[in-house]
Amino acid sequence: MSKSYLVLSTIDSSEGAERIAQHLVEEQLAACVNIIHDVTSVYKWKGALERATEHLMILKTTEDRLPQLIHRITELHPYEVPEVIAFAIEHGYPPYLEWIVAQTRGDPG
Repeated sequence: MSKSYLVLSTIDSSEGAERIAQHLVEEQLAACVNIIHDVTSVYKWKGALERATEHLMILKTTEDRLPQLIHRITELHPYEVPEVIAFAIEHGYPPYLEWIVAQTRGDPG
């Protein structure tokens, strides 16, 4: 079975998060996208300390779809340098991990 990944990405608007999530699930690049609204991000950008309210997208995908998912997020995302961080899922409920694989391969489920 293909290894599953958890991917994090933040965005500046709820509408943008919903739009990206819908594209990625419809295109079978992500099995599921959870959106957590109103997270506070503190960071430096171009030398200035920034503070922003963002929306965190938590995406589930597989190793074979990960490069395409990252590429598609960067195409759809409004940021110059979007956050896209992926973590391999080492352990999980096997039926759920199998569902991730099925959803990103286009199998019914």
